[in-house]
Amino acid sequence: MTEHPNISSLTPSGALGPDETSSRGVAWVEGEYMPIEDARISILENGFTCSDCTYDVVGVWDGAFFRLDDHLDRLFQGCERLRIDPPAERAEVREMLFELVRRSGLRRSYVQVIVTRGVRHGGKKLDLRRLSPALYGYALPYMFILEPERHEVGVDLVVARTVTRIPPTALDPLVKNFHWGDFVRGQLEANERGGSCCLLTDGQGLVTEGAGYNVFALVDGTLHTPADWVLHGITRKVALEIAEEAGIPTAIGAVPVELLSRAEEIFVTSTAGGVMGAATLDGRPVGAGKEGPTTRRIRERYWELHYDPRHTEPVDYDGVSRSA
Repeated sequence: MTEHPNISSLTPSGALGPDETSSRGVAWVEGEYMPIEDARISILENGFTCSDCTYDVVGVWDGAFFRLDDHLDRLFQGCERLRIDPPAERAEVREMLFELVRRSGLRRSYVQVIVTRGVRHGGKKLDLRRLSPALYGYALPYMFILEPERHEVGVDLVVARTVTRIPPTALDPLVKNFHWGDFVRGQLEANERGGSCCLLTDGQGLVTEGAGYNVFALVDGTLHTPADWVLHGITRKVALEIAEEAGIPTAIGAVPVELLSRAEEIFVTSTAGGVMGAATLDGRPVGAGKEGPTTRRIRERYWELHYDPRHTEPVDYDGVSRSA
């Protein structure tokens, strides 16, 4: 493990000071906190040139992190699966994330942490052993895939025809990553076909996931969600927990496109917006053509949990936390 200085104490010349805030966002780059508009990385960063990295995104809602430990677990598991030695201890990463939000002053924030294999400084291009892992982070105003006022309307889903998901034999789906070439192509197709969100298949008729979101389908009273070729999303995990709490049967397994087409309700899950119902699938109404009652029940419970102290950690903004 690489030694790392005390993160909250680093305020070099020109960086954002401990008593300053930036509502547009704050970044942590190469040992400095700075306004988001000043954040830069090296053009030789392997995370940029090769997408050789992992990352995670955690939400802050009304002044408190939601399910932070789940996100950190996945981040460090991703590092292990990529064989990247984390450049900071878990406690130091936590400290950095809290400090980003505190300095931003944001009560509702989209917070990203990134670990890369590092910056290349000469040597053989493919000799990855020469690189020193790097840590980056930033806090921005909270971002939604679907605006809150449209949750009852729902998203318009499109199952992509021209592109399939990168297979697990090529890219580990359990590692959150920036290999979004397939998602970008799928999203462009979805937009061209009048949709707002894309879903990719495995090329054999099974649904996988979308661009930063998992999918659920309610069929004959049971919630189905894909088991393979997908990231194990934290919001997906919470939705499954809520379903269990509510006595709603769930099935984690293969989800054929045909099953999706028979669904009474469909919703997608993401940190960027929570639980979002689908209005249409490939241009046809899903159920009543808007958010269904089961989706609404899970969505409302999801946001209630953002005030549950079992799952939240308040940020101390200059000595005043949400719980004060």
